[in-house]
Amino acid sequence: MGVKARKKAITKKLKKGASDFSASSASKDEAREFLPLEGGPAQKLPKTELKENKATVLYIGRIPHGFYENEMEGFFKQFGTIKRLRIARNKKTGKSKHFGFIEFESPEVAKVVAETMHNYLLFEHLLQVQLIPPEHVHPRLWKGVNRWYKPLDWVKIERKRQDKERTLDDHKKLVEGILKRDKKRRKRIEAAGIDYECPEMVGSIQAAPKKIRFDAD
Repeated sequence: MGVKARKKAITKKLKKGASDFSASSASKDEAREFLPLEGGPAQKLPKTELKENKATVLYIGRIPHGFYENEMEGFFKQFGTIKRLRIARNKKTGKSKHFGFIEFESPEVAKVVAETMHNYLLFEHLLQVQLIPPEHVHPRLWKGVNRWYKPLDWVKIERKRQDKERTLDDHKKLVEGILKRDKKRRKRIEAAGIDYECPEMVGSIQAAPKKIRFDAD
């Protein structure tokens, strides 16, 4: 076989292989989209399915002082209907913890709010607004959302505790505590090299009860 005949046979084989490969690909109905760098057969890119946005709850962080429930509702209702909102508060003082949650009726509105209000400068605070997926919403997230917290009057409670009537034993413990703290204070002053004579605590020295003597008849 001559050189020309050999070249002709090789070309024929290559064409046949190419046609077989294209036919097999067409029969499988799979569009080969790229060839791997390390070699091997062509591979198909995985199909990415766009997940439908169903998140309606937003986390809002770095809430400034004074921007509370009423102010938040008045500000965010310009985007759409609000179902509920909640600001995390301290259980004892009732003060804001500077983060909260808000829920809209429409997922589209929630997405617009997240994109618009994230890093929005409000009263020198950059708001942190993020969507919370429905599967990550805690079931107790909205506990007490409709109950307005009334902070305790700790001044009144402490005044009542200080003004309560004390028994003799309670008064004795109170004086002992005062004297103990005064003794530590005197030691610290003496250790510091300060020449100072601390005055005596009023009520620290109690007179001994008088003995009543009855004359025998």
